[in-house]
Amino acid sequence: MSLEEERISELRATAHPLRLQMLSLLTGAELSAAEVARELGVTQANASYHLRLLHAAGLLEVAGEETVRGGKAKKYRHPWDAPRPSGARPASEADKLAYARVLADAIPRRFAERAPGERSQFTDAELWVAPAVWERVFDLVTEASTLLHASAQPPRTEGTVRAALSVAAFRLQGGEVTS
Repeated sequence: MSLEEERISELRATAHPLRLQMLSLLTGAELSAAEVARELGVTQANASYHLRLLHAAGLLEVAGEETVRGGKAKKYRHPWDAPRPSGARPASEADKLAYARVLADAIPRRFAERAPGERSQFTDAELWVAPAVWERVFDLVTEASTLLHASAQPPRTEGTVRAALSVAAFRLQGGEVTS
């Protein structure tokens, strides 16, 4: 088995609630394992383990190092918009399903942490629409996701709000009707 085959797939790496939170946290900030642990309320050893796994999956990059009590601490960041390496193994259907389950499980936790009285949007739809409508909706969802990721700031940055966006948009089977 080659080194590439031994690497955990990107989606399988994200199929854990803590790792999903870490990716979000590291989208707008460069943090060490100790800083991630403090922000997420976990042990440094636990944070370090999950950060190494995400790094091995190619989802994090080392953004630098800092000296801490005579040792070196790596600072990680999530390059959310980085192109996938050529030759990267595509995710299996099992990996995609595991990711979908973790994403679905994250919604109730995030909902419980919502700001009272603030605007929110919930949509659930399994509808028949014209292909052009589906393409437009998909493009708008992609644009919203890109805007949110590109605008991410370090935690608790002055003038920011904590926000959540969970999206699963896909065409369903059996949807082609022709006349």
